[in-house]
Amino acid sequence: MHLTACEPTAMSTAVVMEHPGDESLLQSCGTADSLASLEDATANESSEEESACAREVQTNTKAEQSTHTTSGATPRPDSLSLPTKGTELWTTHRDGEVKLRMGESGLEAETPLTVNQMFTSTVQRFGNYPALGWKEGEQWKTMTYSEYYKSCRTAAKSFLKLGLERYHGVGILGFNSTEWFIADIAAILAGGFAVGIYTTNSPEACQYVAENCQANILVVENHKQLQKILQIQDKLPHLKAIIQYKDELKEKKPNLYTWAEFMELGQDEPDTQLDDIISSQKPNQCCTLIYTSGTTGQPKGVMLSHDNLTWTAFATGQHVSLNDADKLQEVVVSYLPLSHIAAQMIDIWLPMKVGGVAYFAQPDALKGSLANTLREIRPTAFLGVPRVWEKMQEKMKSIGAKSSTVRRKVASWAKDVGLQTNLNKMELGSNSRKPLNYLLAKRLVFRKVRKALGLDRCTRCYTGAAPITKDTLEFFLSLDIPLFELYGMSESSGPHTITQADAFRLTSCGKVIPGCKTKLSNPDDEKNGEICFWGRHVFMGYLNMPDKTEEALDAEGWLHSGDLGKLDENNFLFITGRIKELIITAGGENIPPVPIEDAVKEAVPLISNAMLIGDKRKFLSMLLTVKCQINGDTGVPEDELTPEAVEFCRKLGSSCTRVTEIAGGRDRVVHAAIQDGINRVNEKATSNAQRIQKWTILDQDFSIPGGELGPTMKLKRPVVMKMYKDQIESFYKEVVTPVTPDNPLPPK
Repeated sequence: MHLTACEPTAMSTAVVMEHPGDESLLQSCGTADSLASLEDATANESSEEESACAREVQTNTKAEQSTHTTSGATPRPDSLSLPTKGTELWTTHRDGEVKLRMGESGLEAETPLTVNQMFTSTVQRFGNYPALGWKEGEQWKTMTYSEYYKSCRTAAKSFLKLGLERYHGVGILGFNSTEWFIADIAAILAGGFAVGIYTTNSPEACQYVAENCQANILVVENHKQLQKILQIQDKLPHLKAIIQYKDELKEKKPNLYTWAEFMELGQDEPDTQLDDIISSQKPNQCCTLIYTSGTTGQPKGVMLSHDNLTWTAFATGQHVSLNDADKLQEVVVSYLPLSHIAAQMIDIWLPMKVGGVAYFAQPDALKGSLANTLREIRPTAFLGVPRVWEKMQEKMKSIGAKSSTVRRKVASWAKDVGLQTNLNKMELGSNSRKPLNYLLAKRLVFRKVRKALGLDRCTRCYTGAAPITKDTLEFFLSLDIPLFELYGMSESSGPHTITQADAFRLTSCGKVIPGCKTKLSNPDDEKNGEICFWGRHVFMGYLNMPDKTEEALDAEGWLHSGDLGKLDENNFLFITGRIKELIITAGGENIPPVPIEDAVKEAVPLISNAMLIGDKRKFLSMLLTVKCQINGDTGVPEDELTPEAVEFCRKLGSSCTRVTEIAGGRDRVVHAAIQDGINRVNEKATSNAQRIQKWTILDQDFSIPGGELGPTMKLKRPVVMKMYKDQIESFYKEVVTPVTPDNPLPPK
């Protein structure tokens, strides 16, 4: 695919090339390598809120400086303090420019583009193709790329008329929609920052983001979100206007506009001011801020440049072989939070690069309506966070349990065939043959399952943003639906490694995107090291946070993820833990919690969430929750068990139908079954220190409204530790008797 620079005058003459300092450290995956597999933008995407490495970093940089000299667990060479704009690899200034990490050939050498240049190139090629789709009543409506770009320019002129200043934020607070996309891109065209705000944020959290980015304008979805802003409006000195893009205003206030009123402002404005701003933009300047969720302190504003977005979209699209619209238009469904980089890259930037179309799901997508949208739209690519795939799995198992004996036997046979065929393909690649029974299973079962899920056209099913269990991966693989894991973080503009159909390993998050590089820092005896990134997808810095930036970026410009991982002999990356999540017991043993938590969930299908405890403790304990129904309106877990959980209990001889009948060991039969599962996990422990000695079932499952889970369903461990402090302390009040099959612990 050839990139056309539509506005050469907007190109930066100061763009300079930079190479990583030590090539010998690279675990290189060249452009000839095939890559392969983003539910919570990768089963293993490291959470950007935790992305600062958990190693000690000393800094002698003052808050207003943007040069960097760091020392940490490994020696880092000093960097030169170069005064010229655009000569440093990072900056924390809103008007800063960075040196692009360009190479001499291949994808690394692609001409840098601004967002406007990429957009206008697409409009020239695919102007009459649909770009956005939304539902009005029972009808789907679309907007072409030409109309989309024109609307973005009009909105940009409206922003300027309302007083948007250069390098100031436009905060967007609401569910995915055409207005969200247009506001985001218009903010960039007008020289401001596009700033997504999580819809679950409290008024105080909204205030922090708006203050930090010095937002001139806030765009909100409805009256509910508007109320948050009205509560903090007086504390935002830079705020000049608020725009509500859905529903009628319930009351008129100064500087409060409906979307129609807002768009009217720029309708007849001359183009001169906007064109001057666009022509002055450079690919190495900031255009977007992604705010981390803030589970480990105040959110950090991840500064992404034009080149971060446009190059990552280009390199990723090339790598996964996305089709240009004139060949076969790519179709995606937009439903994940757009304040997260994964959703922005999948929904906005990748489709824009290739002329794809994004259809908007309903606001209650994650409460059940997503299934209908998928069947109506039939996307060609789909990203689900692990919880989305798990819900699909639970639903299919529930339906399967009610099927006739014959149907169940056919489905079981087909799944055995599907799993074995795909595992063979994984090992042998293109040399593997598809047996006749696979072709029969495909006709009888697999095609029907895909059609029922709305994935019959979907050649790329992705999972990311959080870890996914091997059980869920194998379940979908047995149905001939391989889930390709993506791994990356906000600080890498989204993806860094991807699994693909021809380069696939279960539980691996694939190989590095061509043009990017991976290094493992400080590997241990088992070759586990901290995963470090290099490439043009690496962020500019954290806005106004030089110290935090120095923790994430070393002096050579490598981004330290804070994740532990290893590379196999074929350069597949496996995430083995997270430095900050490592449990260090009182005996000094380092234990990554996720593998043990996943093993318990696999051993006991009743379990919904598991959290291992044991940092600075004499032994390990665990908090468990069971699978229950979720309130469709509030997202709050209810007391009623899921059909799958009820069936699990029934097979044990228990009549439990509610969480409270199980929690705290109230049902001896279920308690014994859970203990049996934990015993099986303990038998596989690599040492006594890695055995779970005590556990309890909590009265309620973890949830976003409850505070235990973040916006992408990621477990907020510090929050859980605080919320369930009493239960945790009760584990350690007495000396534990080691758990054996003959000596199960009494119920807590």
